[in-house]
Amino acid sequence: MVQPQLSSISIPQPRPPLLQIRDLQVYFPVYQGLILQRRTGWVKAVDGLTFDIQRGETLGLVGESGCGKSTTGRAILQLLRPTAGQVQFEDIELTTLTGEPLRQMRQRMQMIFQDPYASLNPRMTVGEIVAEPLEIFQIKSGSSKQARVQELLEVVGLNPGFVSRYPHEFSGGQRQRIVIARALAVNPDFVVCDEPIAALDVSIQAQVINLMQSLQEELGLTYLFIAHDLSVVRHISDRIAVMYLGKIVELADRVSLYETPLHPYTQALLSAIPIPDPAIEAQRQRIVLQGDVPSPTHPPSGCRFHTRCPFVMDRCRHEEPAFREVNSDQSSEHRSGHYVACHLVEEQ
Repeated sequence: MVQPQLSSISIPQPRPPLLQIRDLQVYFPVYQGLILQRRTGWVKAVDGLTFDIQRGETLGLVGESGCGKSTTGRAILQLLRPTAGQVQFEDIELTTLTGEPLRQMRQRMQMIFQDPYASLNPRMTVGEIVAEPLEIFQIKSGSSKQARVQELLEVVGLNPGFVSRYPHEFSGGQRQRIVIARALAVNPDFVVCDEPIAALDVSIQAQVINLMQSLQEELGLTYLFIAHDLSVVRHISDRIAVMYLGKIVELADRVSLYETPLHPYTQALLSAIPIPDPAIEAQRQRIVLQGDVPSPTHPPSGCRFHTRCPFVMDRCRHEEPAFREVNSDQSSEHRSGHYVACHLVEEQ
């Protein structure tokens, strides 16, 4: 038996990420004065995010209200222009695109907004709403456009005969399905889901989540899933990033994050998830954070979480922790993929 030559064996290389975000910043100016307005500062909504999104995965993004989650999603899609940083979609730098090139990239990136009641035009029928992207990008016209609209409604579990109805005739869950159908109309590669189930009843949330998962498997979609509900994020996400005051403090796969959270803020968030077992819930120790979230206009020096951290050290007040990979053998090719920004982890 002839042994194959080592040089003839091709080792498959890992595919590059679909999206690479580097040092992303979104600052909003703060003005003072009614007539002679002058800038007095900046609201640092997003302050130096670096992460990748792999093709076909769902990256969950969680954190308290006002931490910059929705701003991050909009900045990636260039709905808000970043103050600084890079957003690379495959080999295309989005932050430098303007005009027609940027408009054409919209076909590959779509967004599902949080409020299905506000994101649909009440003066347009469902058929017109779903067909609008097809007309903008000149993908379908005439009878083929109408057939595509009915196909999309059927894909998201709605009656194709509803094309002549208006948004006010549908429930919240049905409206969100219409929003999903509109986002899928142009066959995107990447979808930002900005708390798509927050405005829905619990019984409807599961239906929408299951629909999004089945569509991802069928169409090969990549999601950035922004949410508050950590139990939902665990169900749908492959990896999870935890944000606090404009920065990512921890990033890991969902198993590692939920079983071995390293950042004190992540531990506090997970301790707030109720467990449907009275015996376990009674024995569990809840981590209650003291104080309020600081203002993003004047964030604390050093670690931004040190004003509420139960394990704060003097170092935390003056030195900002590096966002680095942990539990990884640096001398080999093994990578843990678990990143955290915390001095406490560095000293362990």
